[in-house]
Amino acid sequence: MFMTNVLTQHALDRPEETAIIFEGNEWSYRELYHHAKKIAGYLQSHGYQKGDIIAQFMLNSDLFMAVYYGVQLAGCTVMPVNTKLAAPEVDYIFMHSEAKAIFYDDAIAQTLEATNYHFKEELNLQDIRSILEGDSFEGEDFISLEADDTAVVMYTSGTTGKPKGVMLSHRNIYETAEIWSESMNMTHEDRMYICTPLFHCAGSHVFAVPTMYRGGTVIIAESFSADHTLTHLVETEATIFFGVPAMYTILLNKPELKNYNFEHLRLFCYGAAPMPYELVKRLKEAFPKVAVQNLYGQTENTPAATSLLDEAALVKIGSVGRPLARTDVKLVDAEGEEVPVGEVGEICVRGPQVMKGYLRNPEETSAAIRNGWLHSGDLGRFDEEGYLYIVDRKKDMIIRGGENIYPVEIEEVLYQMPEVLEAAVVGIPHEVYGEVAKAFVVLKEGASLTEADILQHARTQLAKYKVPADIEFISSLPRNASGKVLKHTLRPTQNV
Repeated sequence: MFMTNVLTQHALDRPEETAIIFEGNEWSYRELYHHAKKIAGYLQSHGYQKGDIIAQFMLNSDLFMAVYYGVQLAGCTVMPVNTKLAAPEVDYIFMHSEAKAIFYDDAIAQTLEATNYHFKEELNLQDIRSILEGDSFEGEDFISLEADDTAVVMYTSGTTGKPKGVMLSHRNIYETAEIWSESMNMTHEDRMYICTPLFHCAGSHVFAVPTMYRGGTVIIAESFSADHTLTHLVETEATIFFGVPAMYTILLNKPELKNYNFEHLRLFCYGAAPMPYELVKRLKEAFPKVAVQNLYGQTENTPAATSLLDEAALVKIGSVGRPLARTDVKLVDAEGEEVPVGEVGEICVRGPQVMKGYLRNPEETSAAIRNGWLHSGDLGRFDEEGYLYIVDRKKDMIIRGGENIYPVEIEEVLYQMPEVLEAAVVGIPHEVYGEVAKAFVVLKEGASLTEADILQHARTQLAKYKVPADIEFISSLPRNASGKVLKHTLRPTQNV
């Protein structure tokens, strides 16, 4: 139950088959395996021990995959970190995780330099290439791994403040690879196009790892760009593409779309945010031979919970589908009792993909996992045919173009400003990103502050995508009798 074993086996069984394509560079399974072995050997020969957390602060690339697998081959735990975060956010993750070393991308070195954390080693892209090109020890005698050893830690934003480190075991990742590859009917002939971040659980564990589980090819793009993506999909003969709804909107609005020949494409996957009916309809009209599939999960379940297949895409509008293989999903009320069909309850997931727990946070772990069930915090309902519909999102979470934004993160930054008395953040509709953050701010009596002042401060403390798109000054926040802020009254009607 190890993806490292799967990689080793592919290197033996299909050594010359293409594993990774990145910017015209191709690695076979044999090459990827040997690159990963060199990373592992370097870590072992430099004194890193089983279970040590190694941070990965890297953009999408072939080197990302070498480090991702290499750290695990060494018996260490790899921790991909969101490269869009601001220095204070990254600093907290480094300190809380107590990461020993970091592999980082030169393009984002400025953020790393602005942190206060001190690693044993900081290795940039040139350092990584030197390891791969050198004659360093390749770690023939790897540390013995157990299925429940922590393979990956991914930090997800907390609804009550600080991010939480989700611990995923080797078994979690292996089982998820099997589950998703089965759901998407993957074979070794599939060529998966990924332009969403590999530091996200979806990019890595829903798409890259399942593709490699089947022995297919992972086509990596550094980021999404409409013109480049369209050309690249054709040139690389991609068979599967994953995008958030905002990406599909942009692609469908390109007049030259009709000039491209997508004969190899067989599946469009979407997730991270709801896909409107009209958008799904336009997608199927533009690509009649390409199936569409919606995916639902969260980092805490690796992520794998439910999926809406092509045959129901235009029938079960708004649904995230049925439970995946070997996965149980139930809805419970406030007392933990299962609710009847049609009624709303908290979505709970049980299966081999459910996380080990939160790193150094037993209280939150106990609250999230009860009797083997992961309590997601999302609210949903089942219809008579077993299709799940999400009716409310976790703690007012905002999804901007596939990126999760928790309002409390922004609110805490706004409260850092001495002039601010109160602040509340909600999501508002956006034509491209689906929704963006808007902040309502109440100033202290006699205080003076402009929108520009607030935005300037926010940009120093938050990732760019979290910075509010709009600031509105109001005299007071609407509250109920118990003092809770009534955020639904702040949202535009169409976004409630």
